[in-house]
Amino acid sequence: MMIQRLTTSASSAAALAGLDDETLLARMKDDDAAAYRLLVERHVDRAYAIALRVLGNVADAEDVAQECLVKVWTHRQSWQDGKAKFSTWLYRVVVNRCIDLRRRPATECLDDVPEPMDDETDSVTRIHRTQVFGRLEQAMGKLPDQQRLALTLSYFDDLGNAEIAEILDTTVSAVESLLKRGRQTLRDRLRRSEHDCLQALAE
Repeated sequence: MMIQRLTTSASSAAALAGLDDETLLARMKDDDAAAYRLLVERHVDRAYAIALRVLGNVADAEDVAQECLVKVWTHRQSWQDGKAKFSTWLYRVVVNRCIDLRRRPATECLDDVPEPMDDETDSVTRIHRTQVFGRLEQAMGKLPDQQRLALTLSYFDDLGNAEIAEILDTTVSAVESLLKRGRQTLRDRLRRSEHDCLQALAE
């Protein structure tokens, strides 16, 4: 009997795997927990990745991803079919929550967790890579929220301007403007940073 139940469960999971997000959401309205688990598995990594890139903090990013995915289940009855893609809605919720967290007083922020080093990379390359990404992250962190989010969604998540506009609840032309201004500001700041580093080494 136990083997039969496991076999049925496995076949049910396989059947669910072929369903799109909207169908899974419809099943969730009937309290289908298996459909919810599959939806979480599909989107948890990307939700976490977006939160991590916006917040730069592992613990906060994990909390945001978990909180937003729990909201998917608790608000399942209010989901409106055809209004927006599920992924777009989820990333909008993640982005908005990240903005809220970034506006907290600095004393409430958790300590950043450093990225592990790649043991196969030589020391000089590691140092250079750390400096380059450090300057980039610092420059990104100083951008206005909307510019930083537009660049993050465009470069790191490879989203088109139309989807970014939906997530940020703005227009495509506004996204184009945000990207243009953000790129220019980054170029200017990174150029000044590079000049400062070279000057410091020369002294």
